[in-house]
Amino acid sequence: MAYMEWDSGLETGINIIDSQHRQIVEYINRLYAAIRLRDRDGILVVLEEVVNYTSSHFSFEEEMMKEAGYPHYEAHCQVHRSFELRVQGYRERMERGEDIAKQLLSDLRIWLSNHIKNEDLDYTNTVLLYFHGRSDTGWYGKTIGRLFRN
Repeated sequence: MAYMEWDSGLETGINIIDSQHRQIVEYINRLYAAIRLRDRDGILVVLEEVVNYTSSHFSFEEEMMKEAGYPHYEAHCQVHRSFELRVQGYRERMERGEDIAKQLLSDLRIWLSNHIKNEDLDYTNTVLLYFHGRSDTGWYGKTIGRLFRN
């Protein structure tokens, strides 16, 4: 049984972003399973994946927002930096031997829902309008078209 299910309320309408956000749900469910099994190594693996994920996902999202000219780009980046620091803090605490798993699980679930429904949905119109309006016919334009098609 999954701890968290993806639902349409988490969709941004940007296929590539929704796919990346689904990965967070996968991490949440794997973390939940590791907690139930009391698998410290499994918890650590998921935590490391979340650390790596936040860096790559946030970089992708920020480049997309920047290119589209999202007016609240800087503020959104600050939200990302804050969450990255929080995740790094979980890693440091776990390395010191603290049991952070349940707190991390709760934090990830709450953050995912709140961040998508508030900050991420705020940039989607800007990004969708920008990328749908592009007339590139080369590889880049075709790729972007596939990634942003509803």
